[in-house]
Amino acid sequence: MTSMTAQVATSADGTRIEYLTTGRGPGLIAVPGALSTAETLGPLAGHLGERYTVHVVQRRGRGGSGPQGDRYGIERELEDLEAVREQTGARLVFGHSYGGLVALRFACGNAALDGVAVYEPGVSDGGSIPVGWIDRTQHELQEGEPFEAFLTFVRGTNPEQSGRVPRWFLRAILRLAIRADARRRMLSLMPEAVREHVEVGRFDSRTDDYSAISAATLVMRGKGSATSGTAVTLGRLADVIPRGHALRLDGLDHFAPEKRPDRVADAVQRFFGGRWAESPVSRRPR
Repeated sequence: MTSMTAQVATSADGTRIEYLTTGRGPGLIAVPGALSTAETLGPLAGHLGERYTVHVVQRRGRGGSGPQGDRYGIERELEDLEAVREQTGARLVFGHSYGGLVALRFACGNAALDGVAVYEPGVSDGGSIPVGWIDRTQHELQEGEPFEAFLTFVRGTNPEQSGRVPRWFLRAILRLAIRADARRRMLSLMPEAVREHVEVGRFDSRTDDYSAISAATLVMRGKGSATSGTAVTLGRLADVIPRGHALRLDGLDHFAPEKRPDRVADAVQRFFGGRWAESPVSRRPR
């Protein structure tokens, strides 16, 4: 278990933002995805902490941070990251999934950052990340059925795979495949995840925005996204960013930062450490 110290920053609207710190070296802010907490990225922070002082943000609605609030939007997330950056002096940022979208938005026009690394960020282009499931999920949450809402979320966000599995069968699979503690965490965060995916939809087809990122940026994906629109979107994203690089990590899925933190951390360390030329992959692998 990685030892992490809890610290607190205050965001622009007065919201308390907790972040967990470990490691030693240049400052790096890590941003977890939907249905995740700072603790979820603890193992990744442990690996990155061998070379960096890692500050994992406890995003709104999680841990010791305040709630999302009535004015929630990615703008609040950016204010939260800025509060942590100002307090820590960190000039590097990593984000996973929705946290990757937040990290990229944070980097747009931000001269205070030297490097950005994201793993399968929640960047949607032309509906590559579906959001049509949101209304049903909100209704199921209002009816007090968080597991059914989670089921709708899983099928809706991955229609090419889990979306084709009969609902009754997927319900049984998810109950067996996800540990009880992880399931409790995910179900408790469903309301936050819904609001966050509303933001994914709001920023759909705005990939050109990321041309405003001046920092060197690594866009990573696993092999599992190769059959979906995600691969095309992330490839285009790396091309749009002036100093963008794309990397496919074969054999890994969307949850690699949690399941294989060693491999993700190695790629990030190579990139931020200026040893990218030593990597056995080309600059823009597809």
